[in-house]
Amino acid sequence: MLTYKLLPIVFLFFTNYMLAQEKAFEETQITINELIEGTLLTEEGSTPSKLAIIIAGSGPTDRNGNQNFMKNNSLKKLAEAITQESVATFRYDKRSVKLIKQGKIDNSNILFDDFVTDAKAVIAHFSQNYDNIYVIGHSQGSLIGMLAAKDQAAGFISLAGAGKSFDAVLLEQIEKTAPMFADASQKTLAVLKQGQTTKEYPLALVSLFDESLQPFMISWIKHNPQSIISTLNMPCLIINGTKDLQVSEAEAKLLDEAAQKSSLHLIKNMNHVLFTIEGGDLENAKSYNESSRTINPEMVAAISKFILDN
Repeated sequence: MLTYKLLPIVFLFFTNYMLAQEKAFEETQITINELIEGTLLTEEGSTPSKLAIIIAGSGPTDRNGNQNFMKNNSLKKLAEAITQESVATFRYDKRSVKLIKQGKIDNSNILFDDFVTDAKAVIAHFSQNYDNIYVIGHSQGSLIGMLAAKDQAAGFISLAGAGKSFDAVLLEQIEKTAPMFADASQKTLAVLKQGQTTKEYPLALVSLFDESLQPFMISWIKHNPQSIISTLNMPCLIINGTKDLQVSEAEAKLLDEAAQKSSLHLIKNMNHVLFTIEGGDLENAKSYNESSRTINPEMVAAISKFILDN
């Protein structure tokens, strides 16, 4: 497994990326099924053989990387930047976005595996039209992507994806932010890990453990990212920022160590929403709702090079 922060060839690619004249896009709105809609971007006048499918993170996140009260357009910016390198991109709204718009959202009827089903449907839709499909999963989308990519994609890219199962990640967060509830939460998570719901959880953490959310959590925590990525017989690129407040560099290293064929990029000063942060945590947090920012160019260069080389 190749691990590095920067290589000279990436600098060369990055320079070419920055100096290239901006190309015009062709934007096509595509409906995959009744729940999944997205945007296909291609270079104007071209017929690219490679397609990158971008899968968003947790929550009701749309194709651009936005939620109701959080607009940064990070995934839109990522798609546009990759398309500049003559690689088609498709990004889509999570099914929860469509269900909310229809007034049909019901947390108890949505499972993590539904998102995997959606990603597989997207891959299948485009598989006849592109020689090589690459799956890019951001945050929760990393796990969704690696589950969907198996035997279906030419390469997999994890952006800020966890290396441990969600129950372990959640318990670590509780230990840091609400340590008085750690023991009780551990017992609750142990029950959920067994595939059973429970009424025994800290009431102060009802937003995490409410019974209506437990089926989704059960379907999520059964997946171990390290085990799953170890089964991918394809090139993998693992990317994480050193200023990611949600996913640590250690998580990315776990994925890299578990993967059969992977390279690891730890990008200095990049945060969870793919922006460069020169300041502290306040600037970092504010950037989640700042759509005027530019996504990290080193990340774009690394992804583009990975796709073009594989």
